[in-house]
Amino acid sequence: MKWQGRQGSGNVEDRRGMSTGKMALGGGIGTIVIVLLVMLLGGDPSTVMNNMPVSGTEAGTTEFSEEEQQLAQFVSVVLKDTETVWGKIFEQSGSTYRMPKLVLFSGQVQSACGYATASSGPFYCPGDEKVYIDLSFCNELKSRFGAYGDFAIAYVIAHEVGHHVQNLLGILEQVNSQRSKMSETRANQLLVRLELQADFLAGLWAHHEEGMGYLETGDIEEALNAAASVGDDVLQKKYQGRVYPDSFTHGTAEQRRSWFQKGYLTGDIDQGDTFNADI
Repeated sequence: MKWQGRQGSGNVEDRRGMSTGKMALGGGIGTIVIVLLVMLLGGDPSTVMNNMPVSGTEAGTTEFSEEEQQLAQFVSVVLKDTETVWGKIFEQSGSTYRMPKLVLFSGQVQSACGYATASSGPFYCPGDEKVYIDLSFCNELKSRFGAYGDFAIAYVIAHEVGHHVQNLLGILEQVNSQRSKMSETRANQLLVRLELQADFLAGLWAHHEEGMGYLETGDIEEALNAAASVGDDVLQKKYQGRVYPDSFTHGTAEQRRSWFQKGYLTGDIDQGDTFNADI
């Protein structure tokens, strides 16, 4: 993917190096003096602390490798491209696209959907309309899942942004409401259709990305390989030794490849109704 030297998104929130639920205060010794004075005067020091400037990292000393900084910039450019594509699609339908935030974190993070660790992988939280990713997952795509190339990472980001699109369209709310009334097996089946639609939306984004001239030879193959590498059947066979279809929550490797490809080939959002299709 052609991304070097291009503008990134202004909607990236960098929490790398920060402890969950804690932020480092700026001001050093001056901060301590102010807090002590407030305490001596009978005030609430937390009021002061909550209004102090926040530093970029917990202790202001976290350093990132050049590789990770490049990954951060790459993810920012991908997010910017999703904003451009979905902004135009929503505008064409007479509505306005509300851009999500993308949170970079390291190790663990607190979201409106609860506490999560890097082992959870990238995720979207509708409660705060943010996509969360620990950049170490980009290396795991290669080491654990065998998904190589920068467009494999782009696919992951586009998939999570696809969940944001579903949220804006009211699809997430409808699915969650229906799942609460179903058996676990049926609820999982509905969740599979939700995830396959997010794959379709990622493919649709890739279609428009190609139209803007940003794709390179092999990019789509990288995305298709990434989609297949995280299929439920592949992961269950790899880590459990057998496949349990009733417990699928994202779809098989073939289903995930197929729906991403359909989005990419058609570029038509109306073709992405996974809930009424024969998947």
